[in-house]
Amino acid sequence: MRSRASVIGGIVAVLISFVVFVIPFAFIILMTFKDKRQANLLDFSWPTGFHLWDNLVTVASTRNWMLVTAFVNSTILTVASVTLLVVFGAMVGFILARRKTRWNPLVEFLILAGLMIPPAVVPTIWLLQGLKLFGTLHGMILVEVAYNLPFTIILYRAFIATIPRDLDEAAIIDGARPLDVFFRVILPLLWPVTVTNIVVQSVGIFNDFTNPLYYLPGNANATVQLTLYNFQSQFNTAYNLLFTNIALITIPPLIVFLFFNRQIVAGMTAGAVKG
Repeated sequence: MRSRASVIGGIVAVLISFVVFVIPFAFIILMTFKDKRQANLLDFSWPTGFHLWDNLVTVASTRNWMLVTAFVNSTILTVASVTLLVVFGAMVGFILARRKTRWNPLVEFLILAGLMIPPAVVPTIWLLQGLKLFGTLHGMILVEVAYNLPFTIILYRAFIATIPRDLDEAAIIDGARPLDVFFRVILPLLWPVTVTNIVVQSVGIFNDFTNPLYYLPGNANATVQLTLYNFQSQFNTAYNLLFTNIALITIPPLIVFLFFNRQIVAGMTAGAVKG
């Protein structure tokens, strides 16, 4: 009975996954081949013509090749933000796991508060304007780091707590300085959780829509998600171009998940199974 129930449960899970993920993606791909008239029907009808290339050229060249600029901005934003997140998150997680002081509870409370308390948009805009960083890419990088750092720290702290302190002590006895202990001994051991952080945070930041909308105005600063506004308005929407744009900005995160799926699972579970 238990085996039969598990088989039924697996079939149901596969069907749900198919409905939630495969069907919407297939609909997006199908719409990219249609012209504007047929795409406005928003159905699963087979395309009457092959319009993919025309849609791709139109999407890429709209507003003086805005999509190309957006891909460059999103790539810079993602790479810089994830790099800072990995370095700072690993450092803070290492300190919290290794040094037990009276300040640890306060720091951990602030980290949890960063996860639970929603971002304050208006005060953040005031702060960025005061620092002359509002509407700049490096200001947006700092915002992404600040918003995603608590989750990164929690993952690193849990993983570092499973690494024996004997490694630190042996390195110190051999003459290693604190930074040497971290970068040469501890950081290489954090590869599984580092890959998890890189993939999860990269996809999240690359697909971020609200933060660039608030803190990064202007066509020159557009990110890939904001280019969706190019093809929809209050009274008219070019669904063939809109879904082509969606398909283009979905490809990079999809490739990342396909290639690093096993590493993501390993990084999320490694801290739980080490003794």
